[in-house]
Amino acid sequence: MSKTGYVQNLAFVDGLDVEEKYALASHCIQLGDRTEGEKYREKLTEAGFGINNLPTKEEFNKQHSITLEPDKPKFSFIDLFAGIGGFRIAMQSLGGQCVFSSEWDEAVKETYFQNYGEVPFGDITKPEIKALIPDQFDVLCAGFPCQPFSNAGLKRGIEDTRGTLFYHIAEILRDHQPKAVLLENVRGLISNDKGNTIQTVLRTITGMGYKCNVPQELIENGPIKKLKEECSKMVLSAKDYGVPQNRPRIYIVLWRKDIDIETFVYPEPEKIKTSVGSILEKNVDDGYTISDKLWAGHKRRRVENAEKGNGFGYCLFSENSEYTSTISRRYYKDGSEILIEQEGKNPRKITPREAANLQGFPREFKLPESNTKAYQQFGNSVAVPVVTKVSEQIVKQILEV
Repeated sequence: MSKTGYVQNLAFVDGLDVEEKYALASHCIQLGDRTEGEKYREKLTEAGFGINNLPTKEEFNKQHSITLEPDKPKFSFIDLFAGIGGFRIAMQSLGGQCVFSSEWDEAVKETYFQNYGEVPFGDITKPEIKALIPDQFDVLCAGFPCQPFSNAGLKRGIEDTRGTLFYHIAEILRDHQPKAVLLENVRGLISNDKGNTIQTVLRTITGMGYKCNVPQELIENGPIKKLKEECSKMVLSAKDYGVPQNRPRIYIVLWRKDIDIETFVYPEPEKIKTSVGSILEKNVDDGYTISDKLWAGHKRRRVENAEKGNGFGYCLFSENSEYTSTISRRYYKDGSEILIEQEGKNPRKITPREAANLQGFPREFKLPESNTKAYQQFGNSVAVPVVTKVSEQIVKQILEV
């Protein structure tokens, strides 16, 4: 079923573009008569659109949703900078229900829709989009962009982050006060702008009534070196949680101050030996084997880069390798591809399905039609098993206390 197939009558909804009308209708379908969907239903009825004109959730999800939401949700969450839904899979597997999703990239939104039966809202910086977020929800999830704050330290509050995308996360937290926050980012966030960025992120959120594992005195006054050391304890790698990929990422967990816990206990690394062979497909098409010219170029650039001392180049693995390097959103063209050895011929690229496997997505996850888009989207995603482990701890330690 196409998006236009169920929203063709929504052209008269004022104040929203076409994609946002799709988002509005699909959120209505997924939430049904739940309280969290009240704003979406009101928006439709204001425009004179009958809710009964939409298909039922059961009918709709037969064609679109790979990860059905629980019949009796234990908690609710919102999915910001949603990507292809790694947070959503993790949270739903634990009994959570997504009550709002947002993502700006149109190709990514299409993948999200094909898998979850929901079109994410677009630009979260628009007041009219933020106004549609349900008044109450339990967890805010976001893999937010890493941006330095040029005026940080001047006002020591949410205004320090104005002009960045993080500012809009902070606004939502200030206005809705969910119980828990889960943010994911590259490990480099800790050193970005000499540590100023991570300090401003933590100072902003804790200043709105939240706590995290970093002592408040350290967040407010430093020293930055000690702050960075404490933040490094929040870095987890996919290879330690059953995924054969060395993907270190920072997972920042915060909770509202009125919730009675002092320290969040991150999941312990699993003592499970991983293998690249576990994510590889059989009988891969020869089209993924790189050409003689490309292979020669890879080897030449690797030598040149080694001579420059930057170490940048391709990474070659076999099915017996324990894990790969980090898959990048630029996998298809950045010269540091994960390559798989092949007996008697040149190495090959991983397939889009193997990229999905490398990030822990379920087998039934529908891939984008474009291989290039698939590499971009999986390279930019969270590793689902890691997020699931962290989310388990959030449910146990924060939501169930």
